[in-house]
Amino acid sequence: MYTPKNMAMTDQQAITAFITQNSFGLLVSSSLNATHIPFVLDATVGEKGVLYGHVSRANAHWQELESQRVLVVFSGAHAYISPTWYDAKPAVPTWNYAAVHCYGVASQLSDTETQDMLDKLITKYEPKLLQDKQIMPDEYQQKLRQAIVGFKIVIDEIQAKEKLGQHRSISDQQGVFNGLSASPNADAAQLAHYMNQRDIGRGNKSDN
Repeated sequence: MYTPKNMAMTDQQAITAFITQNSFGLLVSSSLNATHIPFVLDATVGEKGVLYGHVSRANAHWQELESQRVLVVFSGAHAYISPTWYDAKPAVPTWNYAAVHCYGVASQLSDTETQDMLDKLITKYEPKLLQDKQIMPDEYQQKLRQAIVGFKIVIDEIQAKEKLGQHRSISDQQGVFNGLSASPNADAAQLAHYMNQRDIGRGNKSDN
């Protein structure tokens, strides 16, 4: 991913938080086969962390993952940027966004490891389901588990980018942030929230 130095996200805690908040990723293998799936990140394992996921056994993609280096793309907030928001003229439209690319070697999980991964995934989104045996009886879970393939990816490289207009003048940054904040578009509001959360591109002197 093309990442100018002033747009690189290098703080590991920020990257971990980004992946955790935007955990629905795009898994891409060397054949350019791609699958959209949720991931669980364990940032405490290894130098850069480990991603856990699963695919349907009917999806032949899993057959080309073992011991292969793959890419997982995590996309965050993004929105159209109008040139009318800039103080400087002339100007053209652009698109601001945040994204993280993780590279690593994949390997298949055992049945026990797959169940542990599924428990962690459910715990993240709806933990009470693990205790509701009426909705998710153990026998039913075991049967369905046979229809999926769990895997992990030991991350060896991370490329993280925040293109949030931080390279522009303070007045241009303020104009963009105000434009996004006032926009009725949900993507714009989400990007403004992210910029505010990260304190980047809002027109503060600390951004430059």
